[in-house]
Amino acid sequence: MKKLLSIALLIGLGGYAASAQELYMPRNIKAAYTKGTRSASGKPGPNYWQNHGKYNMDIKVNAETKVVSGEEEILYSNNSTDTLRNLAIRFVNNLHKPTSPRGGAVSEDFLSSGLNISAFSVDGETYNVNSKDWGTVGNVKLKKPLLPKSKITVKITWDYPLSKESGREGQIDPNSFFVAYSYPRISVFDDYNGWDRIPHTDRAEFYNDFNDYEFSIKAPKNYVVYATGDFLNPDEVLQPEISARLKKSYNGDEVIHIATEQEMKDGKVTAQKDWNTWKFAVQHITDVTFALSNHYVWDGASVIVDKKTNRRASTQAAYNPTTGTDFVNSVKYNLNALDWFSNNWPGIPYPYVKTIAFQGFADMEYPMMVNDSQFGDPVFAQLVQDHEVAHTYFPFYMGINETRYAYMDEGWATTFEYLIGIAEHGKEAADKFYKNFRVDKYINDKSAEEDQPVISMSDQVSGAGYGNNSYGKASLSYLALKDMLGDELFKKALHTYMSNWNGKHPIPWDYFNSMNSGSGQNLNWFFQNWFFTNNYLDLAVTKVSSTAGKATVTIKNVGGFAIPFDVVVTYTDGKTDTIHKTPAVWKANQKEINVTFNAGKKIKSVSLDNGIYMDATPADNVWATK
Repeated sequence: MKKLLSIALLIGLGGYAASAQELYMPRNIKAAYTKGTRSASGKPGPNYWQNHGKYNMDIKVNAETKVVSGEEEILYSNNSTDTLRNLAIRFVNNLHKPTSPRGGAVSEDFLSSGLNISAFSVDGETYNVNSKDWGTVGNVKLKKPLLPKSKITVKITWDYPLSKESGREGQIDPNSFFVAYSYPRISVFDDYNGWDRIPHTDRAEFYNDFNDYEFSIKAPKNYVVYATGDFLNPDEVLQPEISARLKKSYNGDEVIHIATEQEMKDGKVTAQKDWNTWKFAVQHITDVTFALSNHYVWDGASVIVDKKTNRRASTQAAYNPTTGTDFVNSVKYNLNALDWFSNNWPGIPYPYVKTIAFQGFADMEYPMMVNDSQFGDPVFAQLVQDHEVAHTYFPFYMGINETRYAYMDEGWATTFEYLIGIAEHGKEAADKFYKNFRVDKYINDKSAEEDQPVISMSDQVSGAGYGNNSYGKASLSYLALKDMLGDELFKKALHTYMSNWNGKHPIPWDYFNSMNSGSGQNLNWFFQNWFFTNNYLDLAVTKVSSTAGKATVTIKNVGGFAIPFDVVVTYTDGKTDTIHKTPAVWKANQKEINVTFNAGKKIKSVSLDNGIYMDATPADNVWATK
């Protein structure tokens, strides 16, 4: 039995033939499959678990001192089979400390003193925690080990300054703040790596447990707070007319100006108390974030995202009325995006109650919120917003470990960005943007020494190597698989993957195995080709021969990637034929193939059109009669 299991694990497939392509698996990943926390079928294994926290937080933002302070209580459940003797505490905002590692130089305005913990207790017992020496991940040694299947209550009192120079978070302007990664949290303890202690850098992204949150934000008078989750007390913190408009926006497609520029100036939006406490709650989500401003205008509307139940999701926007010209149509863009993503690709109803676009600097996604820049280009602004909202599914719906496997979320967001771009602006425009923005720099980098296999851990590649793997190459692989399987089967396989891992923590091998199971095919040869090699994009026509009314084109795959392409045949009478080939043609021989077709007329030329799979040497993609 053990021998049969080991064969299945090595293959990465349950009931498929033992002759299948074997995919490389690191020792820790193999161990997870052996322990039964992961399954060769693509589903979580019978012994799968993930830890959980219930966060109750009271947070205050002092708009004068720019200090955020808070008290939180975490009921933390150790659902693992391990005894935990330490807690890894993650605080991403410590990236601003001068001593934290970063990928490049920063200005003094970016730097801050970081997190200060003034009180820390576990199950009522006080701990002396010195957070001054912490980086983005700190360690607390438990006085009593946390046993498997048991819980502890952690209480933390803390404060930190908002950085003057905003990146993914911080001060947008002197009276507008995007407060992401706003609280110390217990880092992920998982089944394949234990504690997630990878330090956060400015390029890295995120990995969080699915937790439950109840939280309040105490903000000064005239500051509107926007946050992840259900807004619980609008009637307490908003003036009656504003609250009524917000509620109206929840139930219709018409864009409503919830709070205008003049109303914000005149103090007619929030309750006129010195401080207002805004309350929010949400369950089973990987993070919460919030933003606030005393002069941003506020728009809103809603759209039906689930036609079976008629469930609506709110789309809102908060922006500077003077500089935020891109954001005037932000709600309209998201009405379209939420509808399109829900019904086309990925074709799963938008899972949350709302999405909010906040004018900032980062072009960055958060659960139910995006922090986007002002570009002065409505088309580009819409595309960026589409991309960030697409992240709802990857990494939030799926719980991706972006720190290690950024291609598992950025690649999908790039894919959905391209597909919705076709619907919004036409294929020609979408292709042009995709090639210029996602592929061109990668394929025209002639040194390419930084070009590592996609499967490489994302925190171990940098610069162009990180960008190529995370965005372009990963997205091209997903689109190539879509071309090969066809839309119907590809969507069936994708939904199998998403159903298997919604609300959980998939890793690349779970994706491979789920797509195999969902498609009913062994695709490991394809995954080997795209994820585990140093291949690139480069085809060449090496020979064209004709005999007895048939022509054969010999095509060499110089770069190695299994890509789709068109053979364009031009005859001497000026007419053309286009023959499409999916990546399946490379399954038997990934170095060279022959494409044979009926040719009753004399051929003038043959060329290859790779579409968005830009060729490194396009000159050898053409053959012509002499």
